[in-house]
Amino acid sequence: MNDRKIIEMFLRRDPGAPEEAAKRYSGACRAIAMRILRDPGEAEECVNDALMRAWESIPPAKPESLGTYLYKTVRNTALNRLAGKTAMKRGGGEAELAIDELSDMVSGEYDPEAELVRKELAESISRFLRRLPAGRREIFVKRYWHFMSVEDIAREADCTPSGVYSSLVRTRAKLKEYLRKEGYDV
Repeated sequence: MNDRKIIEMFLRRDPGAPEEAAKRYSGACRAIAMRILRDPGEAEECVNDALMRAWESIPPAKPESLGTYLYKTVRNTALNRLAGKTAMKRGGGEAELAIDELSDMVSGEYDPEAELVRKELAESISRFLRRLPAGRREIFVKRYWHFMSVEDIAREADCTPSGVYSSLVRTRAKLKEYLRKEGYDV
């Protein structure tokens, strides 16, 4: 079943929507969560949480790409779990963990101006990435969005780890230069 049909199921509140989404995307979502958390049980929980969040947020959200929507949700969920684990290692961290769990719903620190700057920065980075050759863009996204190791990227790209590392160094330097030209203080 394609994205459009699954999104329509979510919009109609069809209870089978999360199951159809899981059939299509759970493997890739689990891989994203595993690269961040390195724990199969927690990765599986992140996938389930992402599907639940999709059920709770569609509607009103109407994503153009269900895959992208779920990948972003599972990535953020895994990063929040990782932050929670790190806070707990620092000596309990229950307050930080509780606040972190609620942060996507309410936050006393919402700053519309900062949110606007963040969105503009994200758009600038997207424009930069679209201008890159496909291979360099894939390496950059796999490393900094999907958190893949240099070795895994090299294996997938059929090149050496040093080649991947060099590509990342050059791309970061070009991104920094691009953002400076866009007016960002980096």
